[in-house]
Order: sequence, then C-alpha cells, then structure tokens
Amino acid sequence: MAEDELVIQRLEKLQRLKNCNINPYPTKFLSTTTAEKIHKEKPEGNVALGGRILTIRKMGKATFVTVKDATAKIQLYIKQDIVGIDNYNLFELFDIGDFIGVEGTVFKTRTSETTIKAEKFQLLSKSLKSLPEKWHGLKDVETRYRQRYLDLISNDDVAEIFKKRAKIISSIRNYLDGNGFIEVETPVMQSIPGGAAAKPFITHHNALDIDLYLRIAPELYLKRLIVGGLERVYELGRTFRNEGISIRHNPEFTILEVYQGYADYNDMMALCKNIIQEAANSIGVSKIFIEEKELTTETLKHGEVPKNNNSVLPCFSGKKEIDLFGDWKRLSIESAFTEAGINFADIFSEDNLKKLGQEFQIENYQNIPARKIFDHLFDKLVKPKLTEPTFVVDWPKFLCPLAKSKPERPEIAERFELYIAGEELANAYSELNDPVEQKKRFEEQVKEREKGDDEAEFLDDDYVKALEYGMPPTGGLGIGIDRLVILLLGQESIKDVILFPLLKPVKL
Repeated sequence: MAEDELVIQRLEKLQRLKNCNINPYPTKFLSTTTAEKIHKEKPEGNVALGGRILTIRKMGKATFVTVKDATAKIQLYIKQDIVGIDNYNLFELFDIGDFIGVEGTVFKTRTSETTIKAEKFQLLSKSLKSLPEKWHGLKDVETRYRQRYLDLISNDDVAEIFKKRAKIISSIRNYLDGNGFIEVETPVMQSIPGGAAAKPFITHHNALDIDLYLRIAPELYLKRLIVGGLERVYELGRTFRNEGISIRHNPEFTILEVYQGYADYNDMMALCKNIIQEAANSIGVSKIFIEEKELTTETLKHGEVPKNNNSVLPCFSGKKEIDLFGDWKRLSIESAFTEAGINFADIFSEDNLKKLGQEFQIENYQNIPARKIFDHLFDKLVKPKLTEPTFVVDWPKFLCPLAKSKPERPEIAERFELYIAGEELANAYSELNDPVEQKKRFEEQVKEREKGDDEAEFLDDDYVKALEYGMPPTGGLGIGIDRLVILLLGQESIKDVILFPLLKPVKL
C-alpha cells in the first residue's frame, strides 16, 4: 500500500477514535517501571508501562503486541476475556508505530517469554506514518542522518552510541569538577572571533546594528577568566567553523577547552591523558583496534556482538591493537619531519615551503598561505604514522600566535597536538601571557589576513588589555569531543556521533 493511502487509512482510524470520545493524544501516562526492569526483576503485582508498538500478532480473541520503551522491548498479551469485548474491538484502531499505555501483571508464556498480561490499555499517541521497513532496520544512510528520529526507532545500536556519548561527556565533567575546575559559559556570538585558525560564520544584530560571529573557539574569553582570578576553568560546548564537511568535520561541533593557572603544556599532557582515560573507562573500553582506518572497540568479526559490555556496535576484525592505558609517546615535530626526509630549517622560509609544496605535490601550493602548506606536509608525511597515542610537541612559532615560545629556542612554541590512530584529538599550549608580544603576534596575523589568509587571527585589543593586567603562567588544552567519541566507539564518520549533522537541504 502506498504511503499516502496508509496515512488516509490511519486518519480514518483517528477520526473513529475521536467519535468514540477517546482522546488519541492524552496529556500524561504514569509508567511505574521500565521494560528493562521487568525483564530483570519479574515484579509481582500490577505494573504500568508506556511504549511504542512494534508488532501486532492477532490470534482470534487474543493479541500479542511487542512494545518498546527507552530501555528495551517487551511483549503484551491482550485477551478479550480480560479487557472486555468493547475494548478488545477498539484495539483494531491501533497500528504499528502508535504509543500505548498498559496496566497489568507480569507472567511468562509457554515459550518462557516475559510478558505483561493487559488488564487496561489506552492509546497515548496515534502514529499517522508507518515505521520504515517494518521497524526492523533503517539502512539508507542519507535517511538515517536526515531523519534521526527514524534511525533511533529502527536501530538499537544507534541509540546505544548516543547513550555512550552522554556517558563520555559526563565522565569528563565529573573528572574536571573533582579536580578543582569550574565549568563556565562564554559568548557564542562574538564581536571578534579568535582562538583558532578558522573562518567564522557571520551574523548581524539588528538592534546594535553590528556584525557578530559565531565563535570558532572559546579560548580568549576563558583566558580572560584566568586573568580575573578563576585559576581553573573549562567549557564544554558547541563551536562553529565555516569550513568543508567531511567524515571528520562538521561546521558545528563540540569542543572541550580547559585552562589552568600556574601550569604549562607538560601539565596539559598529563591532564589530557587522564581525561581521555576517564572517558574510556566510563564506557568500559581499554583498547581499540584499527585496520585500514576502521576503528573498533573489540576484535570481532563483522556483525558479531561482543560478549562483554564494552560495545553493542557492529565491529570489524582488527590487526593493530592500541592500548589506551599503555605508554603514550612524545615526539618533537622536528624529529618527525627529519624522519620524513625534510630539513626542518626549511619550513621557516616561505620560499622553501613552496618548494616543498611543489616537491610533495601539495595542491595549489603556490596560492595558499605558508601555514597551510606546512599543514598539508604534516598530514601527508607524518600524521599517517601516528598510530599509538602520541604527543607531537614543539611546533614552529609562526603556526602558534597564542602560544609561548621556548626560552632556549624562540622560533619554537610550547605546543602539542595529540594523535591516536592517525587522527588529531587534542591541541594544547603554554599560553602566551606577555601582552606586548601578544599584540605583536596579532599584528603579524593581521598582515597575513591582508595577504589573503582568511583564517588568520583578528586583532583583539580587549584581550591584549586583559593581559596588560597580568595573567599567571597558564596551560590551555582543547579536545575535540566528537572525534574522541568516534575513536572510543569505533565509528567511521562524525555524522554517526552527532545527532543532527549538517546536510544539504532537500525536500522530504
């Protein structure tokens, strides 16, 4: 039957319900338990449960119904002799997809299936559209992302992903709160975007008649709080960058930024490791396995379900084991480039960088900023080798306008990036707290912007003014939450760990 015909049929049932003085959308239903608890506890006495109908199997004067709440599926037994002939006939107006509330007692059928014997039932919400593919599996990827509600109804493993994502985020907050950090909120709309090399989204405030930018990072506001005496702060929230979309990039994403007074990037390495290990612990993952960029939480054959509670996701067999609780390496970026056959001194010259761009076939190397040539060289020559957890340390200063230079090597910044399984997960600095040097760096960034680098930092005079009041030595850390979830849950794309990823609009 065509979808339009089904909707018409269900609308007719809806009207028949109303004609029987039944409200098809009541205000409330009080569930006294969950399907999961019923399966575990086999309660005596009456229970009340609300859920969505997944199957209906009529057998004369009795009907078996499968319903699902947020925790599990359970069977209902609706018998004419118990609920009465009028109510039993009324059930003819119920469909798969409807929400039902039931009251009754729990028993086991002859096949040992835990079941609620209904004494009363009521319609809680009438569904006008049928569930996809008879509810047992929405496979089309595009539909799954665009209509996440159908994805969650149809695929239990998807709901599990987002439950585990919530556990990961809670564990991070709990760890930081327990170590003296306070969570704060900083502006999402900013008059000057800063704190990262990225292109911002622009909006306009009518009352003030000014352009504003969705933040590309909360960094500069968080460091203002360090100036103000809040010595340990963090923010875990949404950030926006007007960049391309890929399996690792969504224009709207979640980031954790942490700042600690009287600390440096070495302290941030320890903090970063602890946060990620706490997150892994929260969902029972200690190792991941990779094979051709496919990440899993178990060494299982495709489609096999793990025997423990680490994951209920479809998995792939893996060849390379990564122990998140083993040794984490530390590698200087100079050593990494030297091992790749590049004279590290060459990267400080724009002309030499362009020659390297030509030699290593970097696309459009003649027209992109030197910073981007360096990034492409790193991505091509170094990044794929960074399988084990590795802190890549001591980056060129020209890449780090907000980081403090090493005292013995002023051309090098005290910065690290963390890589696991060839993906960047974190970025950290010993924060620059010299206001004179910071203003000079901003002015250099303005020149880069004038030369065409639209991701260079803006000059933020108010931030410089804040530094002029004095900021203690400070370590700062940023962790990409979406990428961390991808890693820990063995997913392929950022779209799989964001409930509503940005997609090109289409007519549904």
